Amino acid sequence: MTNPDPDAVRATFEGIAPRYDLANHLLSGGLDFLWRRRLIREAKASRPSEVLDLATGSGDVALALREALPAEVKVTGLDFCPPMLAEAERKRISVGCSRDSLRFVHGDCLSLDFPDSSFDLVTIAFGLRNLSNRVLGLSEMHRLLRPGGRLLILEFSQPFFILRPFYYLYLRGFLPLFARLVTGDRKAYEYLGSSISGFPDRFGLAEELRQANFGKVNFFSLTGAVVALHLGEKK
Repeated sequence: MTNPDPDAVRATFEGIAPRYDLANHLLSGGLDFLWRRRLIREAKASRPSEVLDLATGSGDVALALREALPAEVKVTGLDFCPPMLAEAERKRISVGCSRDSLRFVHGDCLSLDFPDSSFDLVTIAFGLRNLSNRVLGLSEMHRLLRPGGRLLILEFSQPFFILRPFYYLYLRGFLPLFARLVTGDRKAYEYLGSSISGFPDRFGLAEELRQANFGKVNFFSLTGAVVALHLGEKK
């Protein structure tokens, strides 16, 4: 698969923003809640004081971080798709969360408008594979972390070998058809399937983190390695 085109990715998410959450829950069979819960558990263990959630989308991870972490921890969610950010803002307001403790900002993961060493935890859930340049994206994440800070990546991976025939049949056959019923946009989920099948497995992504100068790289396979949670620490 070629690198994703940023304009095409943005247009894809603009089109499905109002039904993005519903589609995620239905198409994952509710497993997305469990996957995010594992990320949040690792985030709490990091005991951060300032957190950046990249590719925040409709804000589910940022909101979960805000709920799970102490009140004095500042959480920022960043995304490059305004309609998705509008969904995140709507949720923030609905739960009565102030902008002082959680804010959503527009930005590009490949050119982050924050000073060096601004955060001690950076998270990105199901967004890394959408970057047109992962090397640059990981470099930016490394730049923003303070020494000893951690990066948590929750992302689709390549499942255990025995599951692959069934999983790829689901991605290429069932997923686009069902997504069309839920969102009205089959092409968006055809892109999703191709972006997953063309993404590195958990070992390959761990090596990319090491090449980006992260230390103490580790990963956990979730749901038969359909999803993996990677951890990297800035030396």
